[in-house]
Amino acid sequence: MSNLSEQFAASKLEHFPVTFFAMIMGMTGLALVWEKASIVFGAPAIVGHLLLTLTACLFVILAVVYLLKIILRKSAVLEEFQHPIKLSFFPAFSISMILLSIATLTLSERLSFILWSVGTALHLMLTVYVLNQWIHHVKFQVTHMTPSWFIPVVGNILVPIAGVEHGYTELSWFFFSIGIVYWIVLKTLVLNRMMFHDPMPEKLLPTMFILIAPPAVGFISYIKLTGTLDSFARILFYSAMFLLLLLLSQVSRFSRIKFFMSWWAYSFPLAASAIAAQLMYINLGQPFYYYLALGLLSLATVVIALLFFRTLQAVIRNEICLPE
Repeated sequence: MSNLSEQFAASKLEHFPVTFFAMIMGMTGLALVWEKASIVFGAPAIVGHLLLTLTACLFVILAVVYLLKIILRKSAVLEEFQHPIKLSFFPAFSISMILLSIATLTLSERLSFILWSVGTALHLMLTVYVLNQWIHHVKFQVTHMTPSWFIPVVGNILVPIAGVEHGYTELSWFFFSIGIVYWIVLKTLVLNRMMFHDPMPEKLLPTMFILIAPPAVGFISYIKLTGTLDSFARILFYSAMFLLLLLLSQVSRFSRIKFFMSWWAYSFPLAASAIAAQLMYINLGQPFYYYLALGLLSLATVVIALLFFRTLQAVIRNEICLPE
């Protein structure tokens, strides 16, 4: 019996996916939404704190489990690291650290700075590595490209949100520039793949929501860098809202998709949209943006809560960490 248990645990560890860190991105995003909502709507601050505590605990657990996978199942990690699609999810780890640094800004400046420094340095290394793989590839095909390819490069846009607060303005502009410029390039390539090549498999369809994240986060980051709501900021905000509208118009299509960990691709973009709408209301003070922000807060909360409980259910039912 003990041998069977050990084999089961070893199998689970071998197939523990790096995509789990997308869960941390979504959960931290929701914590930030509620942190902002305590200012905009007077929501209880305890909600954001509880979400942050839960997310931090999950991050530690996932990091420890994946570290064990690196130690005990190195070949499985290398296989993921060489996979044309899964490779893009490794930077979700460094993005999670950057997001946690943003969420802890008001709680501990030192902790926030440590998370930001390590997360930013690691993300830059991963960005350079992934770009090198794309440029000098021998295995990538057009059908391998999905919106998840945004994660390594566009994750750089997040750096200024805490970076400016820590006094690194020029460094923040460096990372913002990387994210914005290469977002435009990658978006062109991704849309070409989606429009003129074979449809993405059902499992990867939720990653289409990642299209929303770059302009939404770009808007938040740009406002942090400049302190003004100018024309470029408006372009970023409204392009994010259009993409959100476009994808929500396909809700019936997404609702029929079987549960995969890729469902977590819904989470962070919705959270980023909710924060962007709250920031727009703070700058303009118009009722429309108040109700838009309130609606997106509700939508992000409901969707991420459902994702969390569906993932928990999948763990209990032994539906994940299985061979593909």
